[in-house]
Amino acid sequence: MTDRIPARIIETVDPSQPIRLTPAQSGGPIHTRSFSGRFRNLRLLGDALLMLLYFGTVWLNWNGRQAVLWDLDRQQFHIFGATFWPQDFILLSAILIIAAFGLFFITVLAGRIWCGYACPQSTWTWMFMWVEKITEGDRLQRIKLDAAPWSAAKLLRRAAKHTLWLAISLATALAFVGYFTPIKDLLTGLPGPWESFWVAFYGFATYGNAGFMREQVCKYMCPYARFQSAMFDRDTLVVSYDETRGEPRGARSRKAEPKALGLGACVDCTLCVTVPSPLKKILLLA
Repeated sequence: MTDRIPARIIETVDPSQPIRLTPAQSGGPIHTRSFSGRFRNLRLLGDALLMLLYFGTVWLNWNGRQAVLWDLDRQQFHIFGATFWPQDFILLSAILIIAAFGLFFITVLAGRIWCGYACPQSTWTWMFMWVEKITEGDRLQRIKLDAAPWSAAKLLRRAAKHTLWLAISLATALAFVGYFTPIKDLLTGLPGPWESFWVAFYGFATYGNAGFMREQVCKYMCPYARFQSAMFDRDTLVVSYDETRGEPRGARSRKAEPKALGLGACVDCTLCVTVPSPLKKILLLA
């Protein structure tokens, strides 16, 4: 059998039409805009509660010991008054299964609400963005700062931003390791080699993921982004770009009639990819 299977090249892109690239697609930095509103306030409230839960729980005491502690040396997992042993891991598996099905249910009911309001990557990224704003200014100021030559003012702003990023990363890593090694012993004593390694590892991971990679983590690394499409049904709420309605894009005056100009509803303002919102993540992952 020497005959080859016939192949035909199908052009998926119209050569006569220019390819539009978002900042994320072109590899450039995404300078996010500040915004406010009801859902933004809900997000901030949710972030504050999550941060309080994460950084506060590790300091709680229960009958003379840390309230939540996975003591690897003694092979005991303490959650307030309950102590679990290795043979009790079947209960942990049950809890994880319940949490997974809960996440599936929320996804089917409300779409990618996890990504927008509860994902740790989103929460820490928004915290880093807030630091970026207070040290380097809002979107237009950061764009100008990027384009400006190096100076003492630019160096000071960048140094302040990265110092705060590193401080948050270190606090995050210490709190995480504190759930496995008593947090007071970790801070008051000399940490061992393994504690030092994991503090450095998680601190570096937080610094890199929330400071630099950001949406790339959601796009290439997050397993939820890969399998969430299998959990959608006809009634799932989806925020996405309506190509039929939006194309062809183009700027126009507010009084102009889009149909008369041969344009769609999209004015090509790029707000959908410059505002830090669940919509931007969905568009990046689409």
